Amino acid sequence: MAGTDSRMQDAALAQPAIILVRPQMGQNIGAAARAMLNFGLGQMRLVAPRDGWPNPDARAMASRADEVLDDAKVFATVGEAIADLHLVFATTARGRELDKPILQPRQAAEDGHQAIGSGQRIGFLFGGERAGLDNDDVALANGIIHVPANPAFASLNLAQAVLLVSYEWRMAAGLPIRMEGQMPEAEPATSGQMQAFLDFISGELDSSGMFTRIEDKRPTMLRNLRSMFHRAQLTEQEVRTLFGMMRSISGHRQNQRKP
Repeated sequence: MAGTDSRMQDAALAQPAIILVRPQMGQNIGAAARAMLNFGLGQMRLVAPRDGWPNPDARAMASRADEVLDDAKVFATVGEAIADLHLVFATTARGRELDKPILQPRQAAEDGHQAIGSGQRIGFLFGGERAGLDNDDVALANGIIHVPANPAFASLNLAQAVLLVSYEWRMAAGLPIRMEGQMPEAEPATSGQMQAFLDFISGELDSSGMFTRIEDKRPTMLRNLRSMFHRAQLTEQEVRTLFGMMRSISGHRQNQRKP
């Protein structure tokens, strides 16, 4: 995409077209652009925006997602906006009377990634703020996206709908957002590390005299103990921490026993 800078899409993230049909308020276009860039998307298409284009209100609301707006393409009709696409999903609560598959956002995102993987181009249609997509718009789509929202309050605003689909698209790609300051994923403890730790605990329990009066229960109790720690799926650091704690407790107990 021309004009893409370092904040635009992830290089590994396939790009669907996000198509806003007859959007009314520039602020909502800007908010949708921000939602797209939050999840690495940058291909915005506008169909007959009510207040024309470009729109200064959109830029003010985009909160530094200017490159999405700079690259946005404007079309007179939905047909023109989707002419180069092979697979189109319409986000709407309408169109139930149309003979089209109805998918939740996650399934649509997964299907879309498969389509792009086979060389197809895809897009998502979003209706205007007042009435959404009409049936003629939906008729041009290959499938309908239905969000399983609260039936008593199911209406999403434009930016919310774009954000939801953009999020599911990124999740389907296996590229979750990493929060600033998030610790890198810790290495899980190996079987050998767990075995050494549990052997140490077993020895300490024997030394403490825990099994003196219940020797017959020792195998079962140790088996349950090992099962419990393995079920916890500890990391290397957690095993080292527990090892250190147990060594400290053991040393303190031994020092107390000295005359």
